[in-house]
Amino acid sequence: MFYHSMLRFSQCSVPMSCFISRLVLLACATLLAIGCASKPQPVYRSEAFGLESPFMTWIARDPGGACELGKRALLSQGYQVDDANSTRVRGEKFFRPAPDSGVTLSITLVCLASNLGSVVYANGLETRYELKSSSSSTALSVAGIGGISLPWSADKEALVKVGEETISDADFYKRLFGLIEGLASGFAPAAETDATAQ
Repeated sequence: MFYHSMLRFSQCSVPMSCFISRLVLLACATLLAIGCASKPQPVYRSEAFGLESPFMTWIARDPGGACELGKRALLSQGYQVDDANSTRVRGEKFFRPAPDSGVTLSITLVCLASNLGSVVYANGLETRYELKSSSSSTALSVAGIGGISLPWSADKEALVKVGEETISDADFYKRLFGLIEGLASGFAPAAETDATAQ
């Protein structure tokens, strides 16, 4: 169909009409090219797989001891921790940034042996929720008539997952690893230090 249109435009007998037709054809081709160019690139192309990674740090402890420090770090920040495995810890914390939205941060720590003691790998996952309402009519069964639907409706609100993304911010992991390394070196928060001094 596009080919036939081009052929018809190229066989114009009036010069001005041909010029306008070719101009329209050129504009259509340009819009088509822009549409193809604006197609988002596949996500996997941004994966560099570099040796330097914000998702890992080294601790001078055995894997079990390193993950124990990670568990203590998460607990100290209000995360609910699942530590079924001594070398794998998962923590979760719920945030309510607005009345109609919620965010869950999930952090998974995996501790493996290395020549420096242990390497701790961290992965943060942010899950976003929004409050959605759904209305349903009230049904009533009447003997002899059957079931009828009344006009009254009941609104039900629930948080529905709308998005999920791996946290790639290097500063996020720097803060987490800084706390773990502080615990490893015997660092105590100011409140704890003051309480001990008293």
